[in-house]
Amino acid sequence: MVPGSGPIVQHLTLWVAFLGAALAAREGKLLSLATGQLLRSGRFRGVPGVSRTLDIVAGFVGACVSTILARASYDLALLEKEFGTTFGPDLPVWIAQAVMPVAFVFIALRLAWRSGHSEEENASGGRWLARGLTLLGIVLGAWLGQRPELLEERTVWPWVGVVLLATIGGGPIFAAIGGSACLLFLADAVPLAAVPAESYRMAVSPHLPAIPLFTLAGFLLAEGDVSQRMLRLFRGFFAWAPGGTAIVCTVLCAVVTVLTGGSGVTILVLGGILLPALRSDGYGQRFSLGLLTASGSLGLLLPPALPLILFGIVAQVPIDHLFVGGILPGLLLIGLMAFWGMREAKRNEVPRTPFSTREAFDSIRQAKWELLLPVVLLASVFGGFATLVEAAALTACTAFFLQVVIRRNISLRKDLLRILRECLALLGGVLLILAVSMGLTNYLVDAEIPAQLVEFVRSHIESKLVFLLALNVFLLVVGCLMDIFSATVVVVPLIAPLGAAYGIDPVHLGIIFVANLELGYLTPPVGLNLFLASYRFQRPLLEIYRAALPMLLILGFGVLVITYLPFLTTGLLKFF
Repeated sequence: MVPGSGPIVQHLTLWVAFLGAALAAREGKLLSLATGQLLRSGRFRGVPGVSRTLDIVAGFVGACVSTILARASYDLALLEKEFGTTFGPDLPVWIAQAVMPVAFVFIALRLAWRSGHSEEENASGGRWLARGLTLLGIVLGAWLGQRPELLEERTVWPWVGVVLLATIGGGPIFAAIGGSACLLFLADAVPLAAVPAESYRMAVSPHLPAIPLFTLAGFLLAEGDVSQRMLRLFRGFFAWAPGGTAIVCTVLCAVVTVLTGGSGVTILVLGGILLPALRSDGYGQRFSLGLLTASGSLGLLLPPALPLILFGIVAQVPIDHLFVGGILPGLLLIGLMAFWGMREAKRNEVPRTPFSTREAFDSIRQAKWELLLPVVLLASVFGGFATLVEAAALTACTAFFLQVVIRRNISLRKDLLRILRECLALLGGVLLILAVSMGLTNYLVDAEIPAQLVEFVRSHIESKLVFLLALNVFLLVVGCLMDIFSATVVVVPLIAPLGAAYGIDPVHLGIIFVANLELGYLTPPVGLNLFLASYRFQRPLLEIYRAALPMLLILGFGVLVITYLPFLTTGLLKFF
């Protein structure tokens, strides 16, 4: 370990977050709710002016909030410069923080520029009108940033409602969270710098660098023919069983989700490979679509899944305990999907492939390097040889060496820059949400919302079993509407005191949380996996809904089992 390297790595994560956010804004990849796509593709499609109005409102609000956050970040950097705060080997903190206002200004300008990109505006010649209207959001944001006293001790909830409505219409999620935090702080006469101050605190968390490092490892492994080798490996060992191909698809999706950290990547990467494999083996179209849509979110409970890491950071729960606690629940959900695949195979009389010892060993030989990677990772973490961040760095370096030197799937000249750009854009969209979410979380804590929520719930729900059921329903709705990363930062500080009040083990609460958010990806009408599957397989949303419904019920049963049988989560902890 290089002396002072820890703070330097943490502040580099701050730069990764905000430079990535600027890149995501440039490429139109800032995360948004699926409701915007639903409004544009549903019954309102074709109604004159709907897409244009949604784009203008979303762009206006997003640009306004970005400008306010840029001014607040600038004020924070000035304060740090005045105090002379340093990190690592006497490096000024304000220099590291300077990336924040620059990134927010760029995001505001890009949101304004992209507000006229819809086909409707291109066809009607209204692109520049839309951009001009959106630029007014920058003007309003600069004015409010300069005159914060205008909103002091005033009712801001109508403006919060406008921000949320813009997000429902397709605006970026960070604008809803960051904008709400800014408005609420302004109403309480709290300096706006409080929001980026919390963003800075989140971005330099000691464990946070593990997220970009694991994500980079996943992007590197997703290149080339890794998925083909893993598919051959699992087929060699499971294809002989009833429903062998369905089992292989389920397990492979779970593994890729663990490696990449997100179900969306799994569906987009593996969908084109696995759907033809299922159909050629005799599985029905509806079942195949449903299986892949559902399996795209499996694996988020298995180590080292990024949601477990983030939950541990936010809830201050040992991350290695979450890794252990998620093993049996994760395997349970995978097993339920595999069982349903076996049932479908028997019902449709899908032929089985005889087991071949030679094929099994050949598949191991071809995938030996990929199999070594999780062994090294888990041994380094659970063996105490490396911290989580060091293990993540080891994983990323190993993935790089494997793909560049051994497999030669990645060309340093042709591919590496593209992979880094794609990874950085994804990380920027996620980490930006996490950063601004801390501002809203800080407001909720200062307003004693968690304590009031505990008092309210305890006065209306006495039974722990009833509370767990209500918690599942609440988290399922949250998972349907929000991505798992922003939901973690915003919701976990609210439910953690509730869990403690009802005597729920923090690790068990974490697994319940992630399992429900995982299920939310599959919940109509706006579960993220449903839209990604519709896009990847070129099928109408309604068809995807029908295909995914049986899988939703099966996995919902599994989540209830995880909830009411806590030993599945805590049973293995006694051995570690």
